[in-house]
Amino acid sequence: MTLVSLDGVSKSYGGVPALAPISMEFPAQRVVVLIGPSGCGKSTLLRMIVGLVAPDTGRITIGGEALTKENAARLRHGIGYVIQEGGLFPHLTAEENVALLPRFLRREGSWIASRLAELAELAQLPAASLKRYPRDLSGGQRQRVGIMRALMLDPPLLLLDEPLGALDPITRYELQGELKRIFAALGKTVVLVTHDMHEAAYFADDIVLMREGRVVQRGSAADLLERPAEPFVRDFLRAQRAGLPPT
Repeated sequence: MTLVSLDGVSKSYGGVPALAPISMEFPAQRVVVLIGPSGCGKSTLLRMIVGLVAPDTGRITIGGEALTKENAARLRHGIGYVIQEGGLFPHLTAEENVALLPRFLRREGSWIASRLAELAELAQLPAASLKRYPRDLSGGQRQRVGIMRALMLDPPLLLLDEPLGALDPITRYELQGELKRIFAALGKTVVLVTHDMHEAAYFADDIVLMREGRVVQRGSAADLLERPAEPFVRDFLRAQRAGLPPT
């Protein structure tokens, strides 16, 4: 079953293409990782799926319904969206950040409290941390709060835009394990953006390698390593192994 499909979707800024016409599908309950050098279009693609950026051409379908300007807000309620350090509102406590949308939607206080406790346990966040403001939390704690907020309404689709990119190596390693555990436990459709091939291979059922707004190759880590579609794939993997920025 396909949860998200893109048909000829493209985007340009100031006449400069950010995303060439792309058609692809994201199967339900699978983890797909978008990877590639900076500026390749992977974050633009994610923002279009969540309805923050409108495509210039093409059509995006979520759960069988075409995404439009009119229904974007409603469909967004079925999408969890996580960015670096959680994208939290600094004037709200962690608890207020997580509960913001359900309170806007007038969910019952008892339901919100129960869901907060459930997600705090899932994200392994101490209850006391929920009373703190983002400035008083560590980077790893802020990211856990961002994950809780994305999961609050139990959406079928989870989008993560380089969620671990701003963390120190030890915290990043810990959260990688926790995220993989959460993905396995919840069985959601996940689209994750990263520029780190090791991270992509760790999380992904399917890897999409992008360059200059187009898809270069899609497949498993073994597919990319053993059957590169073009020289760039080999060069990208070699640069990753050497710790060099890919060109």
